Amino acid sequence: MAGTVASAALLLPLLSAAPSAVADVPEAGTLQGQFARAASRHGVPESVLLAVSYLQSRWDTHGGAPSVTGGYGPMHLTDARTALAESAAPHHSDGEEDARGDASRPLRSAAGTATPAAVPDAALPGRLRTLERASALSGIPAEELRDSTAANIEGGAALLAAAQREAGLPASADPAEWYGAVARYSGADDSATAATYANDVFDVIRTGETRTTDSGQRVTLPAAPAVEPATEQVDALGLRRPAAGPVECPRSVACEWIPAPYEEFGDGDYGNHDKADRPSSQSIDYIVIHDTEATWDVTLKLVQDPTYVSWQYSLRSSDGHIAQHLPLKDVGWHAGNWFVNAKSVGLEHEGFLTSPDSWYTEAMYRTSARLVRYLAQRYDIPLDRQHILGHDTVPGTVTSTIRGMHTDPGPYWDWAHYFRLLGRPITPSAGPNAAVVTIRPDYSAHQPVYTGCVKAGEVCAPHGSGAVRLHIAPSADAPLVKDIGLRPGGQDSTAGVNDTGARASTGQSFAVAERRGEWTAIWYLGQKAWFHNPRKEPAAVNTRGLVLTPREGLAEVPVYGRAYPEASAYPAGIPVQAVSPLPYKLLAGQRYVVGDRTPGEYYFAPVFDSSGHTVVRGQEEYYEIQFGHRVAFVKASDVRVSQG
Repeated sequence: MAGTVASAALLLPLLSAAPSAVADVPEAGTLQGQFARAASRHGVPESVLLAVSYLQSRWDTHGGAPSVTGGYGPMHLTDARTALAESAAPHHSDGEEDARGDASRPLRSAAGTATPAAVPDAALPGRLRTLERASALSGIPAEELRDSTAANIEGGAALLAAAQREAGLPASADPAEWYGAVARYSGADDSATAATYANDVFDVIRTGETRTTDSGQRVTLPAAPAVEPATEQVDALGLRRPAAGPVECPRSVACEWIPAPYEEFGDGDYGNHDKADRPSSQSIDYIVIHDTEATWDVTLKLVQDPTYVSWQYSLRSSDGHIAQHLPLKDVGWHAGNWFVNAKSVGLEHEGFLTSPDSWYTEAMYRTSARLVRYLAQRYDIPLDRQHILGHDTVPGTVTSTIRGMHTDPGPYWDWAHYFRLLGRPITPSAGPNAAVVTIRPDYSAHQPVYTGCVKAGEVCAPHGSGAVRLHIAPSADAPLVKDIGLRPGGQDSTAGVNDTGARASTGQSFAVAERRGEWTAIWYLGQKAWFHNPRKEPAAVNTRGLVLTPREGLAEVPVYGRAYPEASAYPAGIPVQAVSPLPYKLLAGQRYVVGDRTPGEYYFAPVFDSSGHTVVRGQEEYYEIQFGHRVAFVKASDVRVSQG
């Protein structure tokens, strides 16, 4: 329920091992030493300063680049003018795309509302201007706070100390007495979000953390399980209560109701979602992870535009705040595939995939993971990559739509960390000669070259990635595998940050086709695809899983982007939807990892009046498979399933 302060029992636990409580005294020049000195100078408990920084940036500096909200450095000091000045086009901005993904009504152009003009500095909320205030409090120039890690930490400590003074509280050495200051540091304008943020900070303090940062430094926060924060301090902050409404969120997150409109325009046109009765009428099987490609304010304006598209939830980068826009029973227009839309919940995360250092904060990862766990439990959705989909893994519905499918949240989303927060860490479950592997490179150390983050063809800044490249032979010099759906002319895939043609992502499982030295081949888009997988620095773990292959006597079987019923299942008055195969083939002898078995299903909802909406369900059944970077479907009657 919105507005409820989460108890410690409801907090999402950190699943990594806590560091030793007898860590070495840090050297003055190290990142750890910079935290120690800043904490001492401003009278802030070091554990509080470290935990706040961990929740903001996991102690990373991101090479000095700003986040989506203009946040800089390990303390995420914000100067949103930098972010707003470079704000990208909205996520669904291509007038030729169809985010609804259904041919039963006219193309739903997603051009929507234009990105608004830059907001005057004075109108920016305080949470987007903390760098300016840190400079005034510390006396450190704004430029130095952006560029110097030590100065950035100093500025964050000054903000925490000021929040403690303004609350009329002493600079106590007891971390528990800093709960209100931590809640204030979040910049949240409502009490529930501020409390959720502070709860997460104190969860880090209690459980401890240790990590090697993006600058190669090891930072440790010893566990202090006995710390019990003064949670009542949040009541004295005078923050608003979140907007009331029919929110469907776990008690451990802050969630408010900002509804998307359901309006009729005339001439049969309406927007921006469809009424439904899920899960009574049809099951909810997928959760789709998006990024917004827009700032928070732009995101909210767009989802409230009846001529735009819709999704169920938006998550804010700076503090993990959640806004719900649609009841879960209704169908959002977000995935570009009507079959997936009708059976999914869409989560939009504030961020830009082509700017690798516009990072996804720990606060947002954590609230997102709690929300996904809640949804998965409510609808019995397995916590794996065939049900927790990136928008970039949703298939095109038919051949003509493949090239227009979206590529977010992209190769910089940390799926390994996300699944640890979900309570499903990606670990080995089979021996070294297993028939199935699950992709899992070391995110921080694995930094493949991508292009096109800023300009076409230009190399992106080095950054950790959870995706591996796939080649036609066991050599880094071999061409990348081809995706004939993306490039019907047969051209090679590229290193472009938005090119998913030769990419396998953390958590995705594939059947092994061959092993040769430090290279592993998997079956991928109807071909062998090789990735570098050395024993000492593996890019995948060996796992178990069901696999399928064409049944005996079939040389190949068609692959589909949606699981629609056979023609005979449609009642009179409902147009039969074509069961149109994609251009790929699943060939005899090839194997692919199996997800769900599902009946062919189509939700007929082309008109505003929902009384005529109908779920058509056939006798033909399908298997979902991990076929390439995107999932796909094959008819159950065409294949046989076995243990991989």
